[in-house]
Amino acid sequence: MAFLAVLSAASTAFATNGMNLEGYGAKSHALGGTSTAYDTGNSGVTNNPATLGLREEGSSEIGIGIRGLHPDVNLGFNGVTTTESKGDSYYMPSLSYMRKDGKITWGFAVLAQGGMGTEYGENSSLFSYGMPMSKQGMVPLSGQDIRSEVGVGRLMFPVAYNLTENTVIGASLDFLWASMDLRMDMDGAHFGDMAMQGIGGKVSGSMFGTLGGMIGSSVRDIDYVRYDFSNDNAFLGEAIGYGTGFKVGITHRFGKFLTVGGSYHSQTRISDLETSKAVLSFAGKDAMNNSFTRSVNGTIKVRDFEWPATFAAGVALYPSERWMITADIKHIDWSSVMEKFSTSFTADNSLSNGPFAGQTLDVEMLQNWKDQTVISVGVQYRATDRLALRTGASFASNPVPDMYLNPMFPAITENHYTAGFGYRLSDRSSVSAALAWAPEVSETSDEGLEIGHSQLNWSLNYSHEL
Repeated sequence: MAFLAVLSAASTAFATNGMNLEGYGAKSHALGGTSTAYDTGNSGVTNNPATLGLREEGSSEIGIGIRGLHPDVNLGFNGVTTTESKGDSYYMPSLSYMRKDGKITWGFAVLAQGGMGTEYGENSSLFSYGMPMSKQGMVPLSGQDIRSEVGVGRLMFPVAYNLTENTVIGASLDFLWASMDLRMDMDGAHFGDMAMQGIGGKVSGSMFGTLGGMIGSSVRDIDYVRYDFSNDNAFLGEAIGYGTGFKVGITHRFGKFLTVGGSYHSQTRISDLETSKAVLSFAGKDAMNNSFTRSVNGTIKVRDFEWPATFAAGVALYPSERWMITADIKHIDWSSVMEKFSTSFTADNSLSNGPFAGQTLDVEMLQNWKDQTVISVGVQYRATDRLALRTGASFASNPVPDMYLNPMFPAITENHYTAGFGYRLSDRSSVSAALAWAPEVSETSDEGLEIGHSQLNWSLNYSHEL
């Protein structure tokens, strides 16, 4: 039952390095997210599976963890903050087991990979009207709940093999699930720009043709289009997809003073995120200039949602028995998977859907994220035989272009400063903790929307040797 609880809860996490967390496992987290060239414990399955082979032969270890993320997202216009996201606390458990038999280390782990999300609620000032989100000025939007939640979890099965006393190779086969909630208003001006001019994206499908035929006759203008698929579940979103991925890695020790490592995380292969409990709404003015709202029930698919490939290399230096200095460089290939946000909505064949029954609306919103390079450093000082003190930092660029800033997906944080400790409670058990601060990053869209995003995150792990 505990395993099932972790499995269901491990899919929700929020943006730090793009959609990646800044570190996996409390030890790596405290050391600035470095993880490629030293033993990070069971969390090595997420970082570099080859590091799992750096533990002692005959050891077996179970690990339990909890991660807390506390983003602070605010929106404004012309220097005035008008809306803050209420999504400021998210918690993610993890569970793992690793065992080393001779030269082979094997096991399993389940945890949250990452994601992003916001909670603006009802009647938020920037979402009650289309300004500044709309080029139409003060056009009323729905005033309903505005939120987003994207999460990815992994169930991982790693194997590491000690080729020699100093060289280890490792690999992991990963099974993934991704989920999404979305309650979002898109103002009519932006919808029209995408549909008629291809600015910022593209709109197509039979439903668009039917809607276009109404404009100028029974429909005068469209104020907004609203997407609504959300189950308000803190652990798993309404639209769900499943897939696979893999990792490979290597470590090599040059004597007692230097270890190097490298890893490759493949791009995932995830099915479309899908739910049959979606509602698409249109609101605007009819031919008599009266306001109207029309809601259509159906199935929505979020297409081509994938996690990017990641390349990493790192070093661990040991100037003395008490000191360890670590450094990593990672390249995250966001541009290959975050070019656009693509959805396909198909209306049910029900009478209530009227002329839209059985029809489809396809929408592509451009995102054009840039690739991200993350440089991390960390220092550990073993103060006593039981206590290790840790600190670090990571430095990255913002992958989201200003042109495509979106308050639903404000993944713009850059640098992180970290600290923590590890403490051996007994010969068999230990605890590690980490705290990370991401200073606020502020960006302004081409239309004047200002987004500020900072974070204060923590992690706690307990491990027990069996």
